[in-house]
Amino acid sequence: MSSVREAATRIAETETIDLLFNNAGVMNLPRRRTTPDGFEMTFGTNHLGHFAFNAHIWPAVRRATAPRVITVSATAARWPVGRLDDLMSEQRYRPMGAYAKSKRANIVYTLELARRTAPGPVEALVVHPGSAMTGIQQHGTGALSRLITPIAARLFMGSADGAAWPSLYAATSPQAHSGQFIGPAGRDQTSGTPEPAKLPRGADDPAEGERLWTASEELTGVPFTPGAETAG
Repeated sequence: MSSVREAATRIAETETIDLLFNNAGVMNLPRRRTTPDGFEMTFGTNHLGHFAFNAHIWPAVRRATAPRVITVSATAARWPVGRLDDLMSEQRYRPMGAYAKSKRANIVYTLELARRTAPGPVEALVVHPGSAMTGIQQHGTGALSRLITPIAARLFMGSADGAAWPSLYAATSPQAHSGQFIGPAGRDQTSGTPEPAKLPRGADDPAEGERLWTASEELTGVPFTPGAETAG
């Protein structure tokens, strides 16, 4: 949290942010690890770091005429293991379960941000990139993982460039608007032209958004009131 605050403060004081991308991520850590603040590493990196950074940097976002905040989720957000309970995976840690949980949090957070900034100039959108072979898969373990990964990449995955399309569409298209979930339109939504995607069940529930927001403020110790001129 100290490095997040330090990075954001330098920008928030004087800069203007037209586009803010929340795209830091780790995936499939074989063992439960924690950040220096004691957060489970996947949830701490993929959601809590973004939440705190957005709060600290919000004055720079509010200076823009028509800012957009784009948060990158994943199709894993739809998995049942991604329920937003036991946020720190203290009761049970499953590598991809923690990832799915953090990716659902990306969606729930963004939709709550859209509610809290409406009506207003800020637009908050969430995307998923489909699938592409990038460095984020490096933590997979076992001989089977090493065997399947290259085959899956050729048969089922798109390119890294293609995976960026939903983010670029959300950031630049006049058809994209606050509260949308954007993903590729191809087979199984692994690649293809960006279009609005189906939300995971219950992700647009305002009660879940409120719970996650409150928990994020309590865990990070960073208050975030996006409708105000400045953030805590």
